[in-house]
Amino acid sequence: MSSQTMNADMKGERHILIAVDGSENSKRAVIYVADFFGRYRDVFITLLTIVPEPSEDYFATDREREQWLENKQQEMNLFLAGYKDILINRGFGEEQIDVRLIIRECTSIGEAILEEQEKLGCSMVVVGRRGISHNEEFIFGSTSNKILHQAKNCAVMVIE
Repeated sequence: MSSQTMNADMKGERHILIAVDGSENSKRAVIYVADFFGRYRDVFITLLTIVPEPSEDYFATDREREQWLENKQQEMNLFLAGYKDILINRGFGEEQIDVRLIIRECTSIGEAILEEQEKLGCSMVVVGRRGISHNEEFIFGSTSNKILHQAKNCAVMVIE
C-alpha cells in the first residue's frame, strides 16, 4: 500500500500516532499500544520519530553535520524497525503500520509532533514520558507536557 493511500485510509477515529525515540519509555508506549489494540483490524498506527536538524554552526564542517545526520538516521531506523516488529508480533498487520522518520528544523519536538498529528488526522497521540527532572523541565520544557496541554481534536496518552 502506498504511503498516500495508506494515509487516506488511516484518517479517522482509529488512527494512533506513537511518537518515539530510543528511550525505554518509548518502547513501553509501543508495547502498551500493541497489547491494548493489537487484535483490532481497524486500528492504524503511525510510528513517528522527529530528529531536530542541527543548526548550521553546530558542526565545524558540513561533512561532520552530514555524518551526524546519517548516523542519527541509521540509529533511529533501527529503533523504528524494532518498534514495528513489536507491533507485528503482538497482532498488528504490516498494512496497519506506517513508519515515519522526519528530520526537520524545529524549536519544539512537541509542536512538531502535534503538527504531524494534525496533518495525519490521528485521533490519539501516544508518547512515553522521558522522566526529566523538574529543573530540566523548567529549562527545556517537557515534550509530553506540551502535547498534553496543546493537543486539539485528539486523545493523548502518556506512558511511564
